[in-house]
Amino acid sequence: MPAKQAPDGTNRAAITVCVILATLMQALDTTIANVALPYMQGSVSASQDQIDWVLTSYIVAAAIMTPPTGFLAGRFGLKRLFLVSVVGFTIASMLCGMAQSLVQIVLFRVLQGLFGAALVPLSQTVLLNINPPERQGSAMALWGVAVMAGPVLGPVLGGWLTEAYTWRYVFYINLPIGILAFLGMTIFLTETPRNTVTKLDWFGFTTLSLSIGAMQVALDRGEQLDWFSSREIIIETVTASVAFYLFLVHTFTAKAPFVRPSLFRDRNFTAGTLFVAIVGLTYYASLALQPPYLQDLMNYPIVSAGLVMGPRGVGTMGAMLVVGRLIGRVDTRYLLALGLGLTAWSFYVMTGWTPDISQTTIILIGVIQGIGLGFLFVPLSAASLATLSVDRRAEGAGIFSLARNIGSSVGISVVNSLLTQNTQLNHAEIAEHVTAFNHAFANLAIAHFWDPVTGAGQAALDAVVTRQAQIIAYIDDYKLLMIATLAVIPLLIVFKKPARGVAADAHVVMD
Repeated sequence: MPAKQAPDGTNRAAITVCVILATLMQALDTTIANVALPYMQGSVSASQDQIDWVLTSYIVAAAIMTPPTGFLAGRFGLKRLFLVSVVGFTIASMLCGMAQSLVQIVLFRVLQGLFGAALVPLSQTVLLNINPPERQGSAMALWGVAVMAGPVLGPVLGGWLTEAYTWRYVFYINLPIGILAFLGMTIFLTETPRNTVTKLDWFGFTTLSLSIGAMQVALDRGEQLDWFSSREIIIETVTASVAFYLFLVHTFTAKAPFVRPSLFRDRNFTAGTLFVAIVGLTYYASLALQPPYLQDLMNYPIVSAGLVMGPRGVGTMGAMLVVGRLIGRVDTRYLLALGLGLTAWSFYVMTGWTPDISQTTIILIGVIQGIGLGFLFVPLSAASLATLSVDRRAEGAGIFSLARNIGSSVGISVVNSLLTQNTQLNHAEIAEHVTAFNHAFANLAIAHFWDPVTGAGQAALDAVVTRQAQIIAYIDDYKLLMIATLAVIPLLIVFKKPARGVAADAHVVMD
């Protein structure tokens, strides 16, 4: 936006409110649906691994559409793209709430992700455009609080809406927010000049999108279809592999590829991209595991589950406020090491959890895990993007966000696939020892409730065995997340020490 179009104080405040509403709407949807998943599962008759498509479909769609946001804004105008994104996201949210089957809700979540992908980068751009340089820092800080309010409010608000009304209201809540954001932007936001000369590498974009989409479908449906014994999984794997091969060949041979290979000559950016993929994997996977653990194994009401999960976001928000002051003063690698240590330790503690764990312990570990995340995301974005040239930083931020989203969707799919598989394996292994000849059944008190001879006793025994099998499967998943977190520690050596004063660049990917 040219300087002559800069809004006055009243308009600037109105635009800021609208932008924050749009950001909050998108940020809420990253966590608000998590606590409602068990209720959705029963409503649409889905299995444990199937219902997680509700999460992964949204993340993958957002990942695919984030990189071309800059091109679309330049081609069609920032205001026009923003309004279309808000309207599309709001309508898709309403369709999610009205969905009557798993296929419908996954399809509408894809639409929600496609339209919602642009909301965060456009919000950042608008705030930077409407504020003079001396106000940009405070504007981005205010925006960052809104971004982090989503994960805090999401579980609490989602739990209350589901308990008081129905799970469908976790999507309907976006309607009033979307209407206010749309009306405010229509009135106060001015359009930016359009650039009709810029072209997008459609072949690179299409092949990368096809590869990501096919890979995610294979991961989501693999457990259900017994992996490579299924023709569908084979086709999807081949499609993903061929599309990615074509993308790579095109990237290294085209004059203006969708992703410039020269970006990865910067070792900070390359290490950071891999780093953030693993961080996304562990963070979102743990978010997906927590609600069913609390509600199915610990019998928490949905509101209580949301309240217990909420403090994790408080920890993240507090850590981000602290770390924002430390960047530039403390070596970023030390901040990352602290974040990794806290995250890995929290997963280590969770490997010892049973359904008898106290609520206080769950909240405390959640807060520590949130603090660990806060010490990872902001310093990681600063370290990864600070050494890129200014003209490549926006492109690098898009790839950085893409890597985080891919890691998140893959992580959710993998841990839930392992949860289903390991529950079955553990059930079979434990059941081998549950026979009428087991000496434990000589105890009349045990035999009274769990008589292996009667039908009622066998049903009761099966429920106990299934519960124990699930507990062990969750422990295995948390071990995997701990190992994945520890595995990226060697990447800290790769990072070059960033120059002082890079904190201002951290905001570009705080979404």
